[in-house]
Amino acid sequence: MVPLFDPKPQHRRVADRVEKATREVLESGQYVLGPNVQAFEKECADYHGMAHSVGVASGTDALHLALRAVGVGPGDEVITSPFSFFAGVETILYCGAHPVFGDIDPQTMNLDEESIEALVTERTRAIMPVHIFGLPQNMERIMSVARRHDLRVIEDCAQAFGGRYGKQPVGSFGDAGCFSFFPTKNLGGYGDGGLITTNNDDIARHLLSLRNHGSHRRYHHDEVGYNSRLDEIQAAALRVKLEHLDEFNDQRREIAALYDEGLADLPVQRPQAPADCHHVYGQYTLQVPKRDAFREGLEARGIGSAVYYPIPLHRQAVFGDTHAELSLPECERVSEACVSLPMFPGMSGEQADTVIRAVREVIQGLDAA
Repeated sequence: MVPLFDPKPQHRRVADRVEKATREVLESGQYVLGPNVQAFEKECADYHGMAHSVGVASGTDALHLALRAVGVGPGDEVITSPFSFFAGVETILYCGAHPVFGDIDPQTMNLDEESIEALVTERTRAIMPVHIFGLPQNMERIMSVARRHDLRVIEDCAQAFGGRYGKQPVGSFGDAGCFSFFPTKNLGGYGDGGLITTNNDDIARHLLSLRNHGSHRRYHHDEVGYNSRLDEIQAAALRVKLEHLDEFNDQRREIAALYDEGLADLPVQRPQAPADCHHVYGQYTLQVPKRDAFREGLEARGIGSAVYYPIPLHRQAVFGDTHAELSLPECERVSEACVSLPMFPGMSGEQADTVIRAVREVIQGLDAA
């Protein structure tokens, strides 16, 4: 059996130090916005070459607070990808704004950068690119559009901590970069958590207020904010794991390279990583024919898999029929064909070989049927 994701190998790599760090937090009595949160924020800012990073309670809150901090509000439009988790769209709606979807590039499964300019209207306030499955968007193209139209850029980096476009980390291009520490992410915590990076002093100050009930000084509230503070114990554990992040991402890339080689001759579309992108493989996602039968074949052989994402965002029931006329053919096709294979730090070459053999057997069987 090879699971889709197994957190235990990477935990074993850091267990002694994580347990020591968390025990020190428990003994300190400082559990909220303590020294580990402050240190972790500085370390993350340094990692990304940014002036600020602000810890929050989740990746969803990171997106929401970032949108609020750059001024997205009722009636505004935010251009984003229809092929992602619902959280991004949810946070746009939290602000009273409207998501505007472009189609995706079927090779990268990211928002097609060439489609963005045609979507800009007088109501457009921001662009929210999603670095899907750990593959950075072409941020040069996106920032060029943003500059021409004076738009804010909020990068959804939830699946791509450590990814780079060119030599620059994701989360360092736009007005804010938003990260998730959900346990399956590249930098995964032991619960939930999120982070926002920015070079803008005013945005950083606004974020510090928004995450703490709209307050910079106790019992003085300048706006309606939120209770969205990164937990001190999570920060202590994440500080340890941050030191190993590049190692863990390299392990993901090594497994991806084995998959690339072992599946190269099959009639499936493998993840595509442009030469100027450092892919960190939050997921390794194929596009296959007869997906349901393919997954059944993997399951019968003890191989985990998952579908991210089976329903495009513009087809979600929450929108009713408001997007009924919107046709995004590449996204709709990819949503019917995508399937993710096992991928996690500490996954062995033997496990990867087991997955490759199973995929080959299933595909060959489907071709023969």
